[in-house]
Amino acid sequence: MARHVNGASVRSESLSLPPKDDTTSVMVQVQAEDADRIRIKNRRKRYLDLHPEYTHGSNLELADPLLYDRLIRRFQSPAERQREGRERGYTGSLEADLMRSEAKLEALRHPDVNSAMAYRRAEDGSITGVEADREERAESKEEGRARWVEVMSQRFLRGEDGDFEYEAVDQNEDLDDRGEEEQRHLEAYLARQSEEFVGEDKPRGETGVQDF
Repeated sequence: MARHVNGASVRSESLSLPPKDDTTSVMVQVQAEDADRIRIKNRRKRYLDLHPEYTHGSNLELADPLLYDRLIRRFQSPAERQREGRERGYTGSLEADLMRSEAKLEALRHPDVNSAMAYRRAEDGSITGVEADREERAESKEEGRARWVEVMSQRFLRGEDGDFEYEAVDQNEDLDDRGEEEQRHLEAYLARQSEEFVGEDKPRGETGVQDF
């Protein structure tokens, strides 16, 4: 479009906005993706509810050897450690001991200022850790177990367990909460219906003039 300024012809270009229908489609797509993420997280949470053994025992110790040592092993009696070792077998116990030692040595050599633990070498040569903030210290076996379960559960929900077959859970409709799913389907339906309206809530194709 051309316009005249002080006798000169100046051409101006108008900015075009994306069609409202395209914007609505993008919003519906985003809502659908959000719904999928929520559905998957709920299925994983349901799986944990049905399989509490996932966070119990020593099967997840290698996920965070230092945290396991701090929250679980510290409260175990010698008999409990021996029983845990028998359950893992010689190779498993050797691997766990090696991973724990390497993690402590790494923490001693390269301290993490954001870590809740501070490590130092004792007089006997062993590496010990203490909470940088005493309020972060678990005071009982029950409290330590509860913290461990919470950390490992959140790790599972984020999909960070590389040894777990998440697809078997994420695609399992039997883990759905039927009430929540029905509500989600209703919301998705209403969102799709909104695409049929443009302007001031007028269905597509209508002029707003009533026919008689």
